[in-house]
Parts: sequence; structure tokens; C-alpha cells
Amino acid sequence: MNEERPGDAAKSAAAKTLKEYLDYLEIERGRSVHTREAYQQFLGRFFDIGKIRGVGDITEPKIKEFRLYLARQDLKKSTQSQYVIAIRSFLKYLARQGLESVSPDRIDVPKVPGRQIEIIDHAELVRLLGAPDTKTVTGLRDRALLELFFSTGMRLSEVCALDRFMDMKKGELTVRGKGGKVRIVFLSETAKQAIARYMERRTDANEALFVSVVRGKVIGRVTPRSVERMIKRHGTKAGIMGKKLTPHTLRHCFATDLLENGADLRSVQEMLGHANIGTTQIYTHVTNRGLKDVYKAFHDRRRKE
Repeated sequence: MNEERPGDAAKSAAAKTLKEYLDYLEIERGRSVHTREAYQQFLGRFFDIGKIRGVGDITEPKIKEFRLYLARQDLKKSTQSQYVIAIRSFLKYLARQGLESVSPDRIDVPKVPGRQIEIIDHAELVRLLGAPDTKTVTGLRDRALLELFFSTGMRLSEVCALDRFMDMKKGELTVRGKGGKVRIVFLSETAKQAIARYMERRTDANEALFVSVVRGKVIGRVTPRSVERMIKRHGTKAGIMGKKLTPHTLRHCFATDLLENGADLRSVQEMLGHANIGTTQIYTHVTNRGLKDVYKAFHDRRRKE
């Protein structure tokens, strides 16, 4: 019988603590499986590089060495930040469990340059929405997908997870977003009509709202990757060049359209499902493009008269 070496025992103890933390994230904090997998990857790499065999091995110098290692891997600042956020979160968990380790307050998250978003203009949006060939079931599906994205501002994962059995007459959907947070999104008349036309041509019994079709046969729910490819394809058909076109582009269009037409930031935050209004504020630099014209038109008019 092989005896477990002390190093192996310590390593398994660290792995056990990590698993308990990941379980806590998913069960107690309501984080998604994708978030769990990402944190497992981030912390697993830290454990490997820092030779963390137990909670006692986590020290400030090791964290600093790991951050230096990340910087030298030519990773984006945003990616480096995600690693540090995962480490801080893990340290907070250890503190809650009464396990002595580095205080999370001692770890600063690196500053990330302000996030820039790119949207398409209204004419490009109209061309994109009209690009699918609605003479086919696939074209009707694509049109319904595009209209739904722009109507609701839903995330790609949220749209792919939708089931077909819903009350379309209400014109609203209950969506479970990041962290299990539930919100209400609304369907425009155009989106409802596009979905209804698509569903009228569906002859299968698959529970998914949007399905993938290969050689006329439904093979299952659409995948995020297939939707991304679909939007790029229709973007090219619509003549939208030189811009990165993704499902999130339509989420950006949804938000900026609301703000440009007078919606308040808090309401847009709620409809997007943002936990922090600071995330929603990234759209203000786009909607503030007209401020210069307002300034010229109204500032100090009395001295011009």
C-alpha cells in the first residue's frame, strides 16, 4: 500500500479548501458555472506558480511575485485584474471561515483603462436587422434573434437559454442573469411579430426558443458561437465594415438608444441587469456626443445677441 507523502497531503488540503470555496461561490453567492470555472482557473494558476500547498503558504510576497509573473506574460490589464479579484475573493472567504491568511484589504486591484464601447449608427442597425432572408425558417430565426437582442438588451447567454413556451401577449420576459439576478425585459411590437413569424414556421417539438438547423433538421438549441457567427455574417451582408460586430454590440445599441431618447441611467441599469451603475455609465460617453452642439446653441447667448 502506497503511503501519502506529506507534500501530497498538503496539496490535497489546499485543493479541498479551493473546492469548498468554489462550492460556496456557486451555492451561497449564486455565481454561474462559468464564473466558477473561471475562478478555478485563476486560482489554480496562482496555486501552481506560487507553489501553494496550504492556506499558510499564501503570503503577500508570493502574491506580488505572481502579479509580476502575470505582467510579464503580456496579459491585458483587464485579465490581470481578474486574477487579482479572484485572489481577493478567495482571501475574503478564508477570513469568513476564520482561517488565518493575508488580509484581502492588503491586495489592491490594478487600475484598468476606461472601457471603450463601439456601436453602429442607426442606418447600419436598420440594415443589419433587415439582412436575414425571411423566406426561410433560418432567416426568420435570425431576424427574430436580432430583433430580440435590440428590443431587450439581453446578454448572449440569456438569449440562448430562452425556452419557446412563454406568454408573448404580455410583451415581457423574466430573465435570470449574472449571479442569478432576475429582471424583467420588454419586447417591442417588432420583436414580438418577428418571433411569432418564426414560431409559425417551426414544426419541431424542441423546447428551445432558438434552435440550430442542419440540412432541414433541428439538432438542438443554438450555441453562443453559432449566434456570434450569424451576426458577423449578416453584418457583412449589410455592408457594415471596419467594426467589431457581436451580440454585445446590439446590447450597446439598446442602451444608447434608450439614453439618447431620454431614459434615466437607473432605469437603463435595471433593464441591463447591471449590479453597479458605474458599469452602465460607460454608455454616457456615447450619448454625450451631442453636448457640444447643446453648448454652442445655448451657452452665453445673451452676449451673442
